[in-house]
Amino acid sequence: MTSNRWQAVLKTAAFLKPYKLSMGLSLLALFLTAGITLSLGQGIRLMVDRGFATQSPDLLTRYVLIFLLLVVLLAIGTFARYYWVTWLGERVVADIRRKVFAHLIELHPGFFEANRSLEIQSRLTADMTLLQSVVGSSISVALRNLIMLIGGVIWLFITNIKLTVIVMFSIPLVIAPILLFGRRVRVLSRQSQDKVAAVGAYVGEMLGQIKTVQAYHHQAVDKMRFDQYVEDAFLIACQRTLQRAWLIAVVIVLVFSAIGMMLWVGGMDVIEGRISGGELAAFVFYSIIIGSAVGSISEVLGELQRAAGAAERTIELLEEPSRIRSPENPCQLPAVAGNIMFQQVCFAYPSRPEIQVINDFSLAVRPGETLALVGLSGAGKSTLFDLLLRFYDVQSGAVMLEGVDIRDLDLSDLRHSFALVSQNPALFHGSIEQNLRYARPDATDMKVEMAAKAAFIHDFIVSLPQGYQTILGDTGLGLSGGQKQRLAIARAILANAPILLLDEATSALDSQSEDQVQQAITRLSAGRTTIVIAHRLSTVIASDRIVLIHHGRLKALGTHTELMKSSNLYARLAASQLQTSG
Repeated sequence: MTSNRWQAVLKTAAFLKPYKLSMGLSLLALFLTAGITLSLGQGIRLMVDRGFATQSPDLLTRYVLIFLLLVVLLAIGTFARYYWVTWLGERVVADIRRKVFAHLIELHPGFFEANRSLEIQSRLTADMTLLQSVVGSSISVALRNLIMLIGGVIWLFITNIKLTVIVMFSIPLVIAPILLFGRRVRVLSRQSQDKVAAVGAYVGEMLGQIKTVQAYHHQAVDKMRFDQYVEDAFLIACQRTLQRAWLIAVVIVLVFSAIGMMLWVGGMDVIEGRISGGELAAFVFYSIIIGSAVGSISEVLGELQRAAGAAERTIELLEEPSRIRSPENPCQLPAVAGNIMFQQVCFAYPSRPEIQVINDFSLAVRPGETLALVGLSGAGKSTLFDLLLRFYDVQSGAVMLEGVDIRDLDLSDLRHSFALVSQNPALFHGSIEQNLRYARPDATDMKVEMAAKAAFIHDFIVSLPQGYQTILGDTGLGLSGGQKQRLAIARAILANAPILLLDEATSALDSQSEDQVQQAITRLSAGRTTIVIAHRLSTVIASDRIVLIHHGRLKALGTHTELMKSSNLYARLAASQLQTSG
């Protein structure tokens, strides 16, 4: 096992530390059951030598009762071991899931550009299930069989040294294939987990875009691609399974061949009177215990190898650093009025470092004004929103809020200063009320209703059978574009942030929906600094000032009338690119 994988296993094992009592009870039950199982061999020896051989009903009854008592104790110990070990597995994996999710949700958006979200989701499900199985079962099985192996060997030496030597000679022959095949299984296990994650990611992506898939009648192509993903995962799984099957088969042949040789030698000793039948029976029992223990350990090793791969992938997520974080000693943010300054900002996305999206951009936003950002697609308008919310940091220059560099502010204070309404609003599976409270979980019912009324969505909500408790599908499935926008605006109203970032919400709506949304936006913008990415000429004209962005640079700044006279690029854009209302 590589050093990185060992470190990952050790770091994963650290999650067991808070549950020392449970581990202690599990180990106690483990040793108890192993000890009782080993004692059964002596019970068999006594029954054969003192029960059967003496032909005494009383002695036979006594030793059978002792044997049954051991069986009852074994059942009790097995119950305790199974319960505590399974509980421990479930508890630890729940803790790991919580910690991984808590870390992921704080990571910078750039991480999710380079890593598929659905593949990460697979790690939180498939890998966690595997870890649960190992912590809650496989480790216990491995430890129990290891104890049985050691105890069985000790009892073999106590029972008959000559026969034990025969068994000992077979141990190196068993260990060699375990080491050989185990290395191959480990490599294939990691590859198999990656392939399964790719399958899950593809399924999630296709189902999440099911309307687009069906609209373009792309099902046949997607089926072929999915079949290929599944076949790739299947082939790797087959290779892994083949290696494990060879391992188990070779171990079984070697172990039971040694037992067969031992039975022949032991049988000859019984015939010649050198040992008793009870001793041979006990020896056979312990040999079988050792053989099954070695076989189980070799099988569990495959599971442990897979778990090591899952642990490595999990620790990779936990140790992924977030490039965007609050400073250790953040500056105090003054009262936010909406005084924003871009100072010679240059920026390129981490996934495309060679493409400068924002280039030497400087702009002062006045408190309380409505500022429209216009430009061709890809000019950098949405990127400015990303920089304001500090989803990314600038490569050079600075973004200032109330005279303070936003990199010096606590992220929570910074983002609470903004309310974002995007062109495609993000709604989550859950009730309408939960979606509205997303910005302020502590908001009262009255404030939620007031926000909904201000966004002209209250009447629609109460007309639904469950009202505010109506469950929305993923991404607001089942709602019209206008209804989604008004819910997003109500959420922004409830947030009550001093600065509004609006990726204009009316560009794809019909006239009636646009009028309702525009009224809601007007109420939302009142008394706030508003920066709007404008898609319609009506929005541009209503703005206090307009910023024309071209290839990440500020090309022109002024009112609509001023820019129509001073900027040919703006005039062409107003005539062709900006849509007229209605």
